Formats: sequence, C-alpha cells, structure tokens
Amino acid sequence: MRIVIDTSIFSNPVTRNEFGEETSSAIENFIDIALKSGLEIFIPSSIFKELSNFASEESMISIRKVSIIRGPDMLSMQFPAVIFKTFISDIRERIDKGLRIAEKAIEVSKTADNVRRMRNEYRSAMRSGIIDSVEDLDVVLLAKEIGGAVLSADEGIANMADSLGIEVFSAKDFKIKFTHGINYESGKPE
Repeated sequence: MRIVIDTSIFSNPVTRNEFGEETSSAIENFIDIALKSGLEIFIPSSIFKELSNFASEESMISIRKVSIIRGPDMLSMQFPAVIFKTFISDIRERIDKGLRIAEKAIEVSKTADNVRRMRNEYRSAMRSGIIDSVEDLDVVLLAKEIGGAVLSADEGIANMADSLGIEVFSAKDFKIKFTHGINYESGKPE
C-alpha cells in the first residue's frame, strides 16, 4: 500500500501524540510502523519542505531515507469538473460569510478583543474544512496519481480526498490498522 503524508500529522500536537510526544519520536515511530507494515511512503516536495520547519535535521534525514519525495504530475492529471464546480461554489459561500463577519465587526467596536474575535471567526469561515494551500492540494493530487491513501489531520485534505475516492487515515485510524500489537508509548508489545 502507498501512503501520502501531510505535515499536520507531525505538527498538530494532538495527532503527533498518537505517534510520540515530540516531533522526532513521532516521525521515528511513524517510520517504524510504515516499514513493518510494508507501506511505501510518499511525501510531496512542498510537504517535505514544510515539515522541515517542524522537525529536526536528523528526523528529516530519517524520513528522507525511506520515502519517495516528489510533487504530483500536474500536466497529465485530469479531474471531473464537478470537483472544481463544488470548490468554487464553496469558496463563494465562504467569501460571503467572511464579508458578513467583517461587517458585523465594524458595527460593534474597534477594540483589540473585537478585532481578535473577528479574525478568528473570519479564518474559520474561510479556511475550515477546505483545501487552503498548495501543499494541501499536492497531498491530494499525489495520492490520486499514485493510487495511494492519505495520512492527514487536515479536514480540507480529508474532504477533497474523500470526494475523489481516496482512502484517508487519521493518525488514530492509521495506528489501529497498522501497529500490529506494538505499544508505541512503551515500545513493547501489547
């Protein structure tokens, strides 16, 4: 089985803790599980670069040794138009919702708390549950291209991957499926 990983698995403290307390141990435990399960690990180049902001040089060397790192072939891939129509429709709704949030904030008052609240609501309205970066899109496209599954904690990646028929694993689901009775907290068989 081929698996495409996303940075969120190691950068999000909740999901990282499924593999280890620190980013380094999480990456090492992930690699151990993947290799023992016979998985091929793929990482988009953009994700590898992004992950280097969170992981030590040693961890990056370890994951580089066992992974195929490359971007998706953007020139030969084809997708159903409904994916883009749905995406554009969703973006339009989000823009309108963001505008209403901004208008409401203007009506209230320009205090630091109000501005902070407005930013949080706006960010949530615009970005939650949707592909919102080139890196996220690279994960989905590479998984589609290679016929692989996705390992991610990102709701937007999961939603788009699912709509394209790509299997998606959360960190917890990945461990359940692939750990084969090893407790990675203690390092001993369960």
